Amino acid sequence: MKSRITLPKLVLVSACTVLLTACVSSQMPISPANDDVDAAPPPPTVAPNASNNESQAACDLDAIQQAIGQPFDEAKVSQLQSDSGARHVRVLRPGDMATMDHRPDRLNIHINDQNIIEALRCG
Repeated sequence: MKSRITLPKLVLVSACTVLLTACVSSQMPISPANDDVDAAPPPPTVAPNASNNESQAACDLDAIQQAIGQPFDEAKVSQLQSDSGARHVRVLRPGDMATMDHRPDRLNIHINDQNIIEALRCG
């Protein structure tokens, strides 16, 4: 059986194709230059320098250096946080994974295998 495409069928298929194409293209955003490229949102603004609040929030290592070499316990966390002025504390044991983001208001307490405070760092 041989299928035959008649002129009315061809016109109907062509009209449907044109209508579908018009629907799809009308939903896509157009860039300001009308160059058929999707419009991207503007980039975020970044302050050139750290604010005064950020520098005031940084922890003070000089106030807590005496803790290096001492045994670590959970009670020391709040004491070291208070003495250093840090807003956040992170305790890092050997093998712990840590993010590399720098936060001047965070105190990092590094502990060795014997549960001794090995290092204190801000960031």
